[in-house]
Amino acid sequence: MNHVAFIWNIAESLRGPFKPSEYGSVVLPFTVLRRLDAVLADTKAAVLQTAKAIGALPEMLQAVTLSEAAGHEFYNSSPFDLGKLVADPQDLRANLASYLAGFSPNVRDIFERFEFDKTLNKLSEKNKLFAVTEKFAQADFHPRTVSNIEMGLVFEELIRFANEKSNETAGDHYTPREVIALMVQLLFALDDDALSKSGVVRSIYDPTAGTGGMLSVAEEYLRRMNPAIQLSLYGQDYNDASYAICKADMVIKGQDVDNIALGDTLTEDAFDDKKFDYGLSNPPFGVDWKDQRAAVDDEHTKLGFNGRFGPGTPAVSDGAMLFLMHLVSKMRKPEDGGSRMAIVLNGSPLFSGGAGGGESNIRKWLLDNDLVEAIIGLPKDMFYNTGISTYIWILTNRKESGRKGRLQLIDGREMFTKLRKGLGSKRNELSLRNIETIVGLYAGFESGDHSKVFRNEDFLYRTITVERPLQLNWRATSERIDAVFQAKAVRKLNETDAEALRAVLNRLGTETVWKNRNEFQKDLKIAAKAEGLALPAPLLKTVTTELGEQDDTAETCVDAKGNPEPDVSLRDAENVPWDQDVDAYFAREVLPYAPHAWIDHAKTKEGAEIPFTRHFYRYIPPRSLEDIDRDLDEVMNELRAMLVEVER
Repeated sequence: MNHVAFIWNIAESLRGPFKPSEYGSVVLPFTVLRRLDAVLADTKAAVLQTAKAIGALPEMLQAVTLSEAAGHEFYNSSPFDLGKLVADPQDLRANLASYLAGFSPNVRDIFERFEFDKTLNKLSEKNKLFAVTEKFAQADFHPRTVSNIEMGLVFEELIRFANEKSNETAGDHYTPREVIALMVQLLFALDDDALSKSGVVRSIYDPTAGTGGMLSVAEEYLRRMNPAIQLSLYGQDYNDASYAICKADMVIKGQDVDNIALGDTLTEDAFDDKKFDYGLSNPPFGVDWKDQRAAVDDEHTKLGFNGRFGPGTPAVSDGAMLFLMHLVSKMRKPEDGGSRMAIVLNGSPLFSGGAGGGESNIRKWLLDNDLVEAIIGLPKDMFYNTGISTYIWILTNRKESGRKGRLQLIDGREMFTKLRKGLGSKRNELSLRNIETIVGLYAGFESGDHSKVFRNEDFLYRTITVERPLQLNWRATSERIDAVFQAKAVRKLNETDAEALRAVLNRLGTETVWKNRNEFQKDLKIAAKAEGLALPAPLLKTVTTELGEQDDTAETCVDAKGNPEPDVSLRDAENVPWDQDVDAYFAREVLPYAPHAWIDHAKTKEGAEIPFTRHFYRYIPPRSLEDIDRDLDEVMNELRAMLVEVER
């Protein structure tokens, strides 16, 4: 029996009262309900008998006892099942409410997040409730007939149908299946031998679980590799509907229902005491974290490296790197086996922020701790809600010996197949061959046209501040005097003092040029005294600044200790590669062009950036003039031939 087709036929019967975009709100929770009904059928009598006998026990103890009687992490203590519900069409709506209330709290939560009550009310109002319930009651979803894996595939296919029918932006909930497949294969590519052994126990975590697609694909892949593997799936999401679907998917597959949590991962980590073997994530692209800022900054300040955000925080306009650090915080210690994580990010985390900034500090911390194993550039137009460039980061704290201290970049930007018809912003997809090629490059760990291996320190640098001496001349031209009177400190003068200051500046004359600051200020004070104007230090500084202009032939201005003062307008910064001596670099790259420059070592900052595209840039020489001339001649000949035809 094709269960997906059977269920979607039920959905199509809703046409009219329900829009296609609303089909998912009916068939997804009903599919969960029918599956749970079938799973609990064999122990239903035992649960009902137990429920009668434990009425005096505390509520928490009742729940534990009923779960034990059910043989699962959940139960239903209502006397109803779907068969009994459809046997009484008259009271179906009320009995359904009673049946749902009989579920354990962890399952009731799923239906509440689906807002299933609203859906049932609408079905009842439109006279569709009995027909839908009856059809679902006919479906045989018993575990003897449909295994957890098969039921999971059915539910995932329904999720995909629901997303395609929805008018919402699919990318908010749905990562393309082939992108997940690539991430999963990259995640496990170096662990095939270890994962295929008997008695293997592993955990997988997704902090931005959405509808659970990444967890599902990872589970399918591992179970194909090793059917006996003991696998625990964990996830968290802040969207009610996505959370309900993900949690339902886990229930259907026989996973622990309490391993899927609702909430904002950045502010309320539901698994703060847990570490995981593997992690997967596709956080939102370019979404700000203003709402989470207070909590994140508080954790960064109070906990430092004992929390998740010790290295720093990115610009508030994009929180993707917060999820990256969160994933790293979920790694097991290397002595406990370590972890490997995969996360999809846009291009910004590779290079945004200068040395000493949050993003740069995060990158440097990752590289200093040898946590980045590989970065894979994906083709554009891969996602449903954005056409921007995206990259998969592979993070681990258990690199093989040959990979230690190294970072691999893989260029998969041209490895794609065009879709016959676009889906939102999605125009391209990865074929099985594309995925195989990329995973092969990763496993091969060799440099070539599409794969390059670097030392971690190749991406580190120091930003030095280059100062040049302040050299000015002073001259009381009308333009410079006007600039003086535009200054804030001068605009505050009363009318009498302002007139006196103008007389002072006119007294200096337009022809005299000073190239020594001390001499200029000496003559300025003499002129002020002659006009009866006091020159307090702030006013003296303002006039000196506004009347001065840069002049390489002037004497250098010095401070009270005789040290040269820097010209802020000429201040520059240079990025010095990590393994180069700063002084040697300065002597070679700066001094030949600015012989009086110096480094302000107090301002030196350390940084990191990963210029991915630069390392795969291929120079394409311009066409020769001969080729261009030949093409022009061909076009001109065609035009002449056309004119001849017209004249005929």
